[in-house]
Amino acid sequence: MTHSTNNVPVISMAEIDRQAGRRLIDAACRQWGFFQVVDHGIDTRVIDQMRARMREFFNQPRADKLRLERTEFNPWGYYDKEFTKNVRDWKQIYDYGPGFMDDHDQRAEPRWPAALPEFRAAVETYYQACESLAGRLLTVVAHNLNADAGELLEDFRAGHTSFLRLNYYPVCPTPETPEGEAEPVDGYLGINRHTDAGALTLLLQDDQPGLQVYNRGKWHLVEPVAGAITINIGDIVQVWSNDQYRAALHRVLANASAERYSIPYFYNPRPETDYAPLPGTVNAKSPARYRPINWGEFRAARVAGDFDDIGEEVQISHYAITGNSEDREVRGEVRYGIR
Repeated sequence: MTHSTNNVPVISMAEIDRQAGRRLIDAACRQWGFFQVVDHGIDTRVIDQMRARMREFFNQPRADKLRLERTEFNPWGYYDKEFTKNVRDWKQIYDYGPGFMDDHDQRAEPRWPAALPEFRAAVETYYQACESLAGRLLTVVAHNLNADAGELLEDFRAGHTSFLRLNYYPVCPTPETPEGEAEPVDGYLGINRHTDAGALTLLLQDDQPGLQVYNRGKWHLVEPVAGAITINIGDIVQVWSNDQYRAALHRVLANASAERYSIPYFYNPRPETDYAPLPGTVNAKSPARYRPINWGEFRAARVAGDFDDIGEEVQISHYAITGNSEDREVRGEVRYGIR
């Protein structure tokens, strides 16, 4: 089964082990950088539990949520002052990911609300289900790029930095919907325009529309489909593909009359991972367009920009091999607003 909603394809995971299904994903990555999957295998009971526990979490008094406020040194927990591309978002978040040792030899661990005993199990179970689905999707992407899936997946095994985010978008008194790639002036977006830094993002939407993808000079609503998970490729896949696939610019609208919830899972490699255009995407006519990037260094710089309005937010264009302005536009640094 495959169809499209507002031109963003909806693809059945039952088809991806066949050549026809792989071609559908290849076309979606080339044309949109977005698609939705159904028949994905994540149990509806797991999804229902995650949604219920998420609502309980955000319905707590703000003082209770602030007890789990994330810090500069521990990214896991609650936050309501996030920036995207140095512009303040209209949202609240809770982030969960694996524990790790930071650069100051301090252990950063997930943080759990004591008053919600079922919250932890719901988050960990859904996280594991997303990890499995992301691996299946990455295998297809690798196949389509003539790469060894096992080799790429090694960087997403033990020690990977994937994380789950719970998003809550409260009713906004001053929503703004800028044209093109402009930023809000007098109001807010739920999340400002950006590309995702990692490999793949798996997003569970609710039934309230809000996600938009920028394609062919226009914003397109990614309409929620019952039972579907929305997938978008990130900067790592754009680099691997040597720009055959583009990490699509996207944003989330704020709403003056309705609140919205969503749950993205960001599929990210181990910190020591270096990524560059894959050998199967480079040839005499299409030389490598990026120098190697270290994920740990790149992600640390992006996090600094998300945590506060700290300098210029790093993008993969900073690692582009120098070319003329026409080359830059083809690569997406102008066309997709990746600056």
